[in-house]
Formats: sequence, structure tokens, C-alpha cells
Amino acid sequence: MKRFLAKSDPVMETTKRAKPRRLSLIIPAYNEAEVIEQAIREADDALGRLADEFEIIVVDDGSRDKTADIVERLRQQHRNVRLLRHPENRGYGAALRTGFQAARFDLVAFTDADCQFYLDDLSNLIALADRFPIVAGYRVGRQDSRLRCFLSRGYNWLARLLLGTRVCDVDCALKVFRRNTLQQILPQSTGFFVNTEMFARARKLGLPVVQHGVRHRPRLKGRSKVSLSDIPRTLLALIPFWWAQLLR
Repeated sequence: MKRFLAKSDPVMETTKRAKPRRLSLIIPAYNEAEVIEQAIREADDALGRLADEFEIIVVDDGSRDKTADIVERLRQQHRNVRLLRHPENRGYGAALRTGFQAARFDLVAFTDADCQFYLDDLSNLIALADRFPIVAGYRVGRQDSRLRCFLSRGYNWLARLLLGTRVCDVDCALKVFRRNTLQQILPQSTGFFVNTEMFARARKLGLPVVQHGVRHRPRLKGRSKVSLSDIPRTLLALIPFWWAQLLR
């Protein structure tokens, strides 16, 4: 089997995809009170069509607003919703790791709480997970600012060059993993370097990866937790990680 497969068609018909049996969806959330209810309801609606069994694990990463209260209320209405809480803000990577470790089902996916993805597109990623242990989405028609898209392209180029991440959009927040594979690449990073770290570990282990296009839409509520100040912090994580890999 090839370790890397070229991009699939950007958007495929979800109605042609067979239903997976069991899926865990991780949603890290930090101060997302304005949008978390929509995120959960969209996830519950989509996964109800795509999976025979599923769970939605919201990891509240020390939010100071009503995020956890809203999730707790929805948990009473939707039996598939679980709430995990960090007593303080630990970072995006730490929230993902908490969710990954708590996942119960055969396939594990994650997305952000900002509702910028159409979760029906998970159908295409799940279908590819029958053949590939790691399936990475990449954003088609990305709805972010020109500056953010420019910086993202540069970062992806650097990550491929130094760490061999192999994907064109490493930070796209729509991915599916087989659970047994995920356990081999659990991240140590607590911040936004988390995706780069996981894909670098996957390359080192020779794990097959495929990428597939997913639709993207603007954030309509709440505020992005990614800022320009995160760029130097992520680079400061990338360079030492690359150097450590080189020394090994």
C-alpha cells in the first residue's frame, strides 16, 4: 500500500458512501458559548446519518464563559454528547489529546467548534478510512483572510520540507483516524503545533496517509482563537522538534 496518495476529488457525493459502524467526534472548545450549541446540533444531525453508533466529545479547555453550561444542557437532550473539562486553559493540543484518549469507538474524528466545516463531508473521509488509517481533509475554497491563507501556505511548505508531513493543509480541522493508529501518534504538544507533530510522527512510523477535499465556510459567530502571535510560538515548537528528529 502506498504511504501517500494524491488528493482525491475535492467534494464527493456523500449519499454514495456506506455508513460506518462506530465513530467518536472530538470538538475542542475554548470560550465558544456563542457557537457551541450550533456545533453540537450540526454534529448530532450529521453523525446520525453517517454512523450506526457515535459519540460527540466536547473538551472544554478551561472556558471562562458559558461554554460548559451550554454543553451540559445539551447533554441532557442528546444521549451521544459527552463533556470533558480542563480546570484551566491548557491549549488546543492538550484538549485534542484529552478527547483522543477518551474516545471509545473504532474511528476517531475531530473538528473545531467554529462551525466552518460541513460535517456531512465526513462521509468521504470515513469511506477512505476503510483503506487508510489516517485521512486528512484539506480546505476547498478556504474562507479565511488572504493574510491567513498566505501564512498557512508558507507554514505548510516549511512543515513538508523539514518534517515530511506530506499533506497540503496540515491544520485543517477535519480529520479521521483509526483508533489503534491514533494511539501511536498521540501528541505531546499543547498548542497549535499539534497537527504538525502528529503527521511528522506518522511519517516516521511509515503510516499511510490520504487527503481529501472538504468544503469551508466563514466563521459567523464567536472569535477565532488563532492569532498572529501564535505563528512565532508554533515556529518555536517546529524548529526544536525538527532538530531533535535530525539528531536521531
